[in-house]
Amino acid sequence: MITVHHLNDSRSQRVLWLLEELGLPYEVKRYQRDAKTRLAPPELMAIHPLGKSPVLDDGDVRLAETGAIIEYLLEAHPASGLRPERGTEAGRRFTYWLHYAEGSAMTPLLLKLIFGVIPDRVPFLARGVAKSISKAMNANMIDPQIAAHTALWEAELARSAWFAGDEFSAADIMMSFPVEAAGSRVGYGADKPRLKAFLKTIHARPAYQRALERGGPYSYA
Repeated sequence: MITVHHLNDSRSQRVLWLLEELGLPYEVKRYQRDAKTRLAPPELMAIHPLGKSPVLDDGDVRLAETGAIIEYLLEAHPASGLRPERGTEAGRRFTYWLHYAEGSAMTPLLLKLIFGVIPDRVPFLARGVAKSISKAMNANMIDPQIAAHTALWEAELARSAWFAGDEFSAADIMMSFPVEAAGSRVGYGADKPRLKAFLKTIHARPAYQRALERGGPYSYA
C-alpha cells in the first residue's frame, strides 16, 4: 500500500491528485503546519532528514521531492496516458515543465513568501527598516520576476490547452502548485485569462476534488 506523508498547504497536494488520476489505492498520513510559524512539525524529521513533504512510501521504496515521486509513479504505470511519448514535441515540453515547476518557478514565489513575513519576524524596533527592505526587494526584484514567469505561463497556454500540448498530463499537475501560489500571492488580472481558466478547469476535475477530500483543507484551492 502506498502511503503519502502529507503536509497541509504544500506541494504534496499534487501527489494526492496524481494518485487519484491514476486510480491507485493509498493512505494519507497528515501533518499540520505550526499555526504561527507556518513551518512543518518536527514529526516530519523522523520521515525525512529535511523534514519536508511530500514523502511517499511504497513497500520498501521511500521517495521525497514531488518531481521524483511523479516520475516514479508514471514509470510504474506507463499506460496511464499522463506522460506524452518520449522523443516527441509534447514529450520534450512535458520534461521541461515537469522540472521547471520546481527548478525555476518556485524560486521567486518562495522569495515573495519570505520577504512578506520578514517584517513580522524581526524585533519591533527593526520592523520599519525590515518593511522598507521587503518593499524594495518586492518592487525591484521579486515582483518583476514573478511577472515574467506568469507571462510565460500565459503564453504557453495560448499555444495549447495544456502545458505539454493538447492533452492533460502530469506536467499540468506539477505546474498546478506554482500557478496556484502565484494566483494567491500576486493575483491574475484581465491580462491572464488563460491562467484563470486553467485554475478553474483543474479545480473542477473529479480527481482533484477527491484529492482535496483526502488531504484536508488546502488554501490555494
